[in-house]
Amino acid sequence: MKKFGSFNIFSLIVGFSFLYIPIILLILFSFNESRLVTVWGGFSTKWYGELLQNQGIKDAAWVTIKVAFFSSTIATILGTIAGLVMTRFGNFKGRTLFSGMIYAPMVMPEVIIGLSTLLMFVALAIDRGIFTVTLAHITFSMCYVAVVVQSRMSSYDDSLTEAALDLGCTPFRTFTLITLPIILPAVISGWLLSFTLSLDDLVIASFTSGPGSTTLPMKIYSMVRLGVTPEINAVSTILVGVVTLGVITASLIGRRQKQQTPKAQHT
Repeated sequence: MKKFGSFNIFSLIVGFSFLYIPIILLILFSFNESRLVTVWGGFSTKWYGELLQNQGIKDAAWVTIKVAFFSSTIATILGTIAGLVMTRFGNFKGRTLFSGMIYAPMVMPEVIIGLSTLLMFVALAIDRGIFTVTLAHITFSMCYVAVVVQSRMSSYDDSLTEAALDLGCTPFRTFTLITLPIILPAVISGWLLSFTLSLDDLVIASFTSGPGSTTLPMKIYSMVRLGVTPEINAVSTILVGVVTLGVITASLIGRRQKQQTPKAQHT
């Protein structure tokens, strides 16, 4: 085994410091008494209190949560179906095109996706609002769900499904009782991933939003243009907490599933 040299350790320290020190400073200065974000004036939680009194931020947060919930739920359903199609139907006619349509939004710049969806809504004479933002988020987030589910299905044992069908179980009951519980961790991970992507999106939402559909990232961006304040740090800290909670939840679910799998195989 190769030793983990000092250069590798130094590279890890520099890399993680570059990634996480700005986030730590942001969280720290969200509890700053002073309005100046670069001058520490003492510990205080007043900016979180003022945040609760800011109706504009609360409205934007509510819009973001609604869009993220509905878009991630619908994207999970569609992405799961797409992942199952890619793994269960073999080399069907049009598989290459279908696969390309799944992977394209993942590598395409967000500006292109936002502009194309905007042009589509204009051509269809659809008024921009929460509905259009939700549709746009479904478009790109379902691709991530499909990849996660497809990865889980690649190690799926088809003999379980065949045994259930041979015993007289209908295809629907086979899916709900056998297939879905096995791939459920991947489905949940896909939902959390798409929810996080929707919370974080700024570019696509900027193209597809309309009056009354300003999301929280758009609101934060408009506030930052006038200067960074501890109130913005407080909002960002809450977002970091939400994303961290989602990552921890997904990790715990995955670990529990790994612990249960050997027991099931042993049984």
